[in-house]
Amino acid sequence: MNLPKKVTIVDVGPRDGFQMEPGFIPTEQKIQIIDRLSETGIKRIEVTSFVHPKYVPQLADAEEVLARIKRKEGVIYEALVPNAKGVERAIQAGVEHVSMVISASESHNKANVNMTVAESLKTLKEAVKLALSHGIKVTTGVGTAFGCALEGWVPPEKVEAVADEFLDMGVCELSLGDTPGLANPAQVSEMVRYYLQKLKGTDVGLRLHFHDSRGQGLANVLAAMLEGATIIDTAICGMGGCPYSPGATGNIASGDTVNLLEAMGIDTGIDLMKLIECERMTQDLLGKELPGQTIKSGPIPWALKKPKSG
Repeated sequence: MNLPKKVTIVDVGPRDGFQMEPGFIPTEQKIQIIDRLSETGIKRIEVTSFVHPKYVPQLADAEEVLARIKRKEGVIYEALVPNAKGVERAIQAGVEHVSMVISASESHNKANVNMTVAESLKTLKEAVKLALSHGIKVTTGVGTAFGCALEGWVPPEKVEAVADEFLDMGVCELSLGDTPGLANPAQVSEMVRYYLQKLKGTDVGLRLHFHDSRGQGLANVLAAMLEGATIIDTAICGMGGCPYSPGATGNIASGDTVNLLEAMGIDTGIDLMKLIECERMTQDLLGKELPGQTIKSGPIPWALKKPKSG
């Protein structure tokens, strides 16, 4: 297999996972989980969202979380922002990297942010400009890039139309999101190959965001890596979902993903046992069983080696 030697894991659990919980996770617990996650070797953590608390009350404590976490040197603490107002809040909170998302599916974008795709692009153009003017790195994501639970098949031209608008804004990273968990490895291979070629010669990285709604998440990760992808979103314990994508469950679990990659000899720079312990602590704090499998079964023994990175 022609696999990358190193892969960067972006744990989006504290944002994508916590926002989907039926109740508000106490701020102290959020901080405890993020601080523990920071000690595992993960270098990028999406810790919260600056969406208006009216829409995502689970993350109403965004500023407090960012003010009180123990920021570990070498770890980038990221946040999702919906617009320029969100960027302003991120600036005040000392965030150095933000993400913004538009769905390629009109139906999903309307359900998610109550805007057409064109309206969202106009809104995010202003937000990207503001972020870049303050030295903040920007990832822009195309949601429903592999299909939509509301519309069904999303033509690749629609995905590329949004991606091209993002690339014209001067972002540092383009993310392709499988919001409802519909992607399959053949589709992922084709998309990743196309976009890596498209981004060749630029400074823009390609990031993949898979949900595991149909148990295909890790197969899609493998397909992406075989094409050369090296930036993968995961979520602690496999938390997450999407309120506007019927049937969408959590993201691929961080422990499961790192377990697979390290067992295959791919360096993530993450201490797998520390990560599993962090996931088990998270499960205990939330008082319920979470989707990740490695939490339950334990790691593949030969995946437990001292990280080479960082």
